[in-house]
Amino acid sequence: MMDDTARVVRPQPLRDAVARIIAGTGSVEREAHQVADNLVLANLKGHDSHGVGMVPRYVDAYLEGGLQVNREPLVRVDAGPMLGIDGQFGYGQSIGEAAMTMAIARARQHGVCVMGLGQVHHLGRIGHWAEQAANQGLVSLHFVNVLARPLVAPWGGAASRFGTNPCCIGIPLRNADPIILDYATSVVAQGKMRVAHNKGQRVREGMLIDPEGTPTTDPAVVVTEPLGALLTFGEYKGFGMALVCELLGGALSGGGTCHQEVHGQRRVYNGMLSVLIDPARLDRDDHFFRESDAFLAWLRSVPVAPGFDKVRVAGEPEREAMAQRERDGFEVDLATWSEILNAAEKLGIAAAQVESAVSG
Repeated sequence: MMDDTARVVRPQPLRDAVARIIAGTGSVEREAHQVADNLVLANLKGHDSHGVGMVPRYVDAYLEGGLQVNREPLVRVDAGPMLGIDGQFGYGQSIGEAAMTMAIARARQHGVCVMGLGQVHHLGRIGHWAEQAANQGLVSLHFVNVLARPLVAPWGGAASRFGTNPCCIGIPLRNADPIILDYATSVVAQGKMRVAHNKGQRVREGMLIDPEGTPTTDPAVVVTEPLGALLTFGEYKGFGMALVCELLGGALSGGGTCHQEVHGQRRVYNGMLSVLIDPARLDRDDHFFRESDAFLAWLRSVPVAPGFDKVRVAGEPEREAMAQRERDGFEVDLATWSEILNAAEKLGIAAAQVESAVSG
């Protein structure tokens, strides 16, 4: 049934419309399409939190001066298999791809690469970078921090002190699609709360606290003032992972850590420590791929529990969502769509132009 609070969009016209808006920030055509492709891909993979709903925030960050366009990654440390890269506050979609391309080349050369990427604007869905490595046959681990207004409370705390600090691991397989484990260390990504808020939905208990530290199910507490906080997943375990991501993704990458209040600013900076490994250089007698195949076959032989149709591994839900959404299109809620049109008008692009592009 069609949702009258949303509109259905097709992927390619939406890419064209988003690229037009991003070009309005001054991005060259290549960068505008990189950003648009990345955002729409997140929607296609079922992660609307990291999709085109980010466009209004990017436009605001550009207008505030916190997001710089047409930047290239600046290599500050080059020590063979170790790279230290400054993103120069550029679009994470373009800087991230270029930085990962460099890291992949070093991992091919040395068998491993450790890359610190700091001072880059929002990197989007971190699974995208693990997919880039996995498509080249490389294992990758990514620890990311978020420099914006803190929105996540530590275990035992009643106020926010850090961001959603994602962790991601990508593992290529020989006879199957790669494993892409990509998760926020908060119970859920903040963007998913924005989507729920725009749809007028409540969320389940155990995700949020209000500004007084009291549990709530209203996602507005991490979207509009006064702000409360998200909680970490798994209580102290998620908090421990968030702490690790802050120190590795923020401090070790050179990007910096979250240790001060940020009021009103819309920019979102990420730091990411990535470790890339060529399994063929560590492997003996094809052991890695043979054992991976054997374990997955064993895993999938398990009886299916009531209420489930199959056992899915990390990355599989995204691939299923993409097949369905590429075929049928997907919904963008009307509140988010209105925000996107408003963002375009801030750049002098008429809403009618964006509507026309999306309508094909």
